[in-house]
Amino acid sequence: MVALSLSGSGIHPEWSAALAGSEDQLLAIGAFLAAEQDAGATVLPARADILRALRRPLSEVRVLIVGQDPYPTPGHPIGLSFATERHVRPLPRSLTNIYKELRDDLGIPMAPHGDLAAWSDQGVLLLNRVLTVRAGSAGSHRGHGWEQITELAIRRLVERGGPLVAILWGRDARNLRPLLGSVPIVESAHPSPLSAASGFFGSRPFSRANTLLEEQGASPIDWRVDPPAAQPEASGAAPSGLSH
Repeated sequence: MVALSLSGSGIHPEWSAALAGSEDQLLAIGAFLAAEQDAGATVLPARADILRALRRPLSEVRVLIVGQDPYPTPGHPIGLSFATERHVRPLPRSLTNIYKELRDDLGIPMAPHGDLAAWSDQGVLLLNRVLTVRAGSAGSHRGHGWEQITELAIRRLVERGGPLVAILWGRDARNLRPLLGSVPIVESAHPSPLSAASGFFGSRPFSRANTLLEEQGASPIDWRVDPPAAQPEASGAAPSGLSH
């Protein structure tokens, strides 16, 4: 069995408490993943990264970005929606489109890598609806229990209260709107090459999210994925990744 638990998978204690009662569901998912491996399938991401999105404290989350499921290419997924290992080349096309929109929205140069840890470290929860996938088969683990786990995580986040902004890209993510109550939402088409030109490009999600955070009295996100070393800001100047 693939061991998944709320106490031994690197999950932050705040998330462990919030998801209490879902242990049986995780055990069932672990049994399913073990059966996949027994049948010769490769399960992605690596076991240590399956629950990586929940390593940061629930209390620190300011922005929720919902993905669908992990990239099905070995070496790509790292447990954070849309992110990849730093060495991956070429970047997944959805992430390239995210970087294009980030450039057009906030003037941030496109990064050569897919490591979004700088976002996660600031309280951006990069959460896929489904947390595993069979290598080479996108969407293969849908309907096997992950949706209940991740929807519970979102409910607990909403119950915590603001400041919070949800960024919903694509139909799967937008279907979660009923769970979000009064949480401010930024939504558009998915950044996939199949839909990016149909409403994702030009949607300015990053500056809009920052505006909504500031309206709640919270600090904006610095959306640069490679923030420079901390140094004094010129008087009255704001880092480019914070502007809106």
